[in-house]
Amino acid sequence: MTTEGEKTMAPAAPATPAGRSARRAVVGRLSWGLADQAASSVSNFAVGIYVARSLGPTAFGVFSLAWVTYGVVLNVSRGLATDPLVVRFSGVPEASWRGAVARSSGTALGVGTALGAVCLATGLGVGGGVGAAFACLGVVLPGLLLQDAWRFSFFAAGTGRKAFVNDLVWGVALVPALFAAARAGSVAAFVLAWGASAAVAAAYGCLQTGIRPRVSGARGWLREQRDLGYRYLVENVSLSGASQLRAYGLGAIVGVGAVGAVRGAELLLGPFLAVLMGLSLVTVPEAARVLRQAPHRLGKFCLLLGGGQAGAALLWGGALLLVPDRLGELVLGDVWHSAAELIMPVTLSVAGAGLGTGAAAGLRALGAARRSLRCQLFASACYVGGGLGGAAVGATVGSAWGVAAATVSGSAVWWLQLRSALREHHRDSIHEVRTS
Repeated sequence: MTTEGEKTMAPAAPATPAGRSARRAVVGRLSWGLADQAASSVSNFAVGIYVARSLGPTAFGVFSLAWVTYGVVLNVSRGLATDPLVVRFSGVPEASWRGAVARSSGTALGVGTALGAVCLATGLGVGGGVGAAFACLGVVLPGLLLQDAWRFSFFAAGTGRKAFVNDLVWGVALVPALFAAARAGSVAAFVLAWGASAAVAAAYGCLQTGIRPRVSGARGWLREQRDLGYRYLVENVSLSGASQLRAYGLGAIVGVGAVGAVRGAELLLGPFLAVLMGLSLVTVPEAARVLRQAPHRLGKFCLLLGGGQAGAALLWGGALLLVPDRLGELVLGDVWHSAAELIMPVTLSVAGAGLGTGAAAGLRALGAARRSLRCQLFASACYVGGGLGGAAVGATVGSAWGVAAATVSGSAVWWLQLRSALREHHRDSIHEVRTS
């Protein structure tokens, strides 16, 4: 029988060739994750800049409303389809992975089709520019969600290079689509261009994997993963739903132009926001591997992950404060002046969120769905309250500072819950050793 002291001393062997090889493998997977997020960030940044420069603040606000709605649907898909995939099928045998991916991607495609029909019907009912944007979003949602599902699948298999290539395909297809949208000159055209190019990458994902999404397997997948999937669904939707409520509320309190100003500031911090949106592509599978191989290192891994992101966001935001107005206008056009006032609070928000995602990855790897759900509901309530309360008191700038305070508070709760979960896991491990 191994004692507690022997257990904590045992994994001290990364000086061996096997240990160094394992470290290189981790660095390689994380590097492909960063490269993939960079490719995704460039695509999202290009679309946002094109719309901001081509259509002005009000139309950019309309596009931003469609964007945050897409974020809600994306998180529904991730909660039900791909979050359980990366928790339970990272690093498993290929046959098991392929079967899970077929059902997971089929679930994502089914979610995109169902909610896309809702967006289409809503857009046609609303009418006008806003309605047209939402109707077009409904048309392109299936392709957008399937493309995202392939990315999760590749990272679960530890082949981030394929996810990077898939995002490059999306970026290449996006170039002619944006030119065509600019000639049409409407928000709806840009939504179609963005979604149609994603559909090209989604089709290419089928070729990369040789897997056909099984929509018929969605019901079985949901049933098998219900202990994680439905909690992750509530957790994810509370996050993106809070963003959507804040955007709609800000538009009602201050005006649609304010939504565009916030989105413009977020675009300036786009590299970090893109990483945060898709962070679980890399970190949850990697944290799950750390937990299996060296559970005592999980806390340190999460701290390095979150602290690194927070520090990088602060450095980037500090650099943005030095950008001259002439350069800012060149990038965002008329949106720059309203967005520039929000750089500092939005930077703090992104830094706080980056710190929290380190703890969130640890809770996901531990399968502590109840704890992570509790954290996310608290953080989302703070986000909506801070964003709308700040808007009522201080308009757009007040809303940004309210969200910054809420995000930092939410991050503290994530870390408190991770500490408790790690202690619980450690106690359970000792009990298993003593009873074995």
